Amino acid sequence: MSNPFHDPQSATIQNLEAAFAGESMAHIKYRYFAKLCRDMGDEETARHFEHTADQEVLHAFGHLDLLYPKDKMTPAKALQFAIEGETYEYTTMYPQFRHAAVEEGRTDAVREIDEQIAESQEHAAKFKAVLEKAAKRFAALAKVEERHANAYQAVLDKIAA
Repeated sequence: MSNPFHDPQSATIQNLEAAFAGESMAHIKYRYFAKLCRDMGDEETARHFEHTADQEVLHAFGHLDLLYPKDKMTPAKALQFAIEGETYEYTTMYPQFRHAAVEEGRTDAVREIDEQIAESQEHAAKFKAVLEKAAKRFAALAKVEERHANAYQAVLDKIAA
């Protein structure tokens, strides 16, 4: 399910997506740099990287607020977006990356990519299971609500008669 809230050809949307990707990458990169600095005994620099990483997350959330407006989102839509993203990763993105790594003889990258394909499949399956479970809960609640509504209507019918 591509984002139905925005025109994918919009320069602003493309820029927000690119900015989100950049802020997200900066967050992870700075967390990694903090880990390296801490491993090397430089706690002060590690803390600086972590502080900046926290700010990058807030920037990314700001972009997401515009890309996926809260008033248009539901848990089901969030799950559908997640399933779509994970499915893209294991069906298209990582297989293309894997092919390039094989062509370049990068067996180390092939191993990493194979792990990512398997994990993306697992993530998509878990999101699907949560969505299916939520749908069953909603259907069960709808039946309960229908019974309650029918009971209230019967009382109203008796009172009105």
